[in-house]
Amino acid sequence: MTTNRVTSHRPRTVRRFTRAAAGVLLAGLALGAAPAHGTERGAELPEFDFSACPTVDELPAGADPGTWRCEVMHATGHLRMGAVDEPLTEPMRIAFAEGRVGGEFRQVFGRMTAAPIRVGGTPLTLTPQYGGYADFLSDETRRGEFDVRFAIGAAHGLPALPSSGCSVGGDAEAVRLVLKDTAPTRVISRDPLVVTFGAQDAEFAAPRAGGCGTLGRAVDRLLGLPSAAGANVFAMDVTVAIRPYL
Repeated sequence: MTTNRVTSHRPRTVRRFTRAAAGVLLAGLALGAAPAHGTERGAELPEFDFSACPTVDELPAGADPGTWRCEVMHATGHLRMGAVDEPLTEPMRIAFAEGRVGGEFRQVFGRMTAAPIRVGGTPLTLTPQYGGYADFLSDETRRGEFDVRFAIGAAHGLPALPSSGCSVGGDAEAVRLVLKDTAPTRVISRDPLVVTFGAQDAEFAAPRAGGCGTLGRAVDRLLGLPSAAGANVFAMDVTVAIRPYL
């Protein structure tokens, strides 16, 4: 788990990461407005942990908390990377804040947590972790992007595997995911505001494992790394809850 907090912004023509909710958000989270097309009333919602949001003190200087919001994202799906071909049954959870300062769109990352993924046919697990960069502002070419590293653990055996630092994608070479839509955004709740959508990256490259000591080559053989762009897919079914700061 990491708690690095970074602010990202880009001066370009953009759409909101959760685009179907944009009108509601720009109206000041007017949750009493007419629901967007596809709204499901009474849908059973997961529990969202807003304690992972950046605090008001962590917002950029000049940010008006009354105009900022926190988004908590749950994502399940599927990972195919090298020899890895596994479902993500336990949700990754990502929290971040966004708003404007002086008319410029800004974001502050909060926290990302995920359960280990057991790699079938091996004694290894992969745990997705935040890689130090995120930009969840969409444009016409992608929904958002963020860096991820996959911490490598041993479900059993491999006693010499380092207890930390062994990973696919490190600080100097994180895996950059550039997400594109696979399913349109739907509003499934207005109070709280919750939306769903599908996204994936089918073009990322996966480097060799690093920080694994003398077992590096064995880990690469087990995981089929490195794996070139076009041979990997990170697919996500995403649910996002959105809450204003004030």
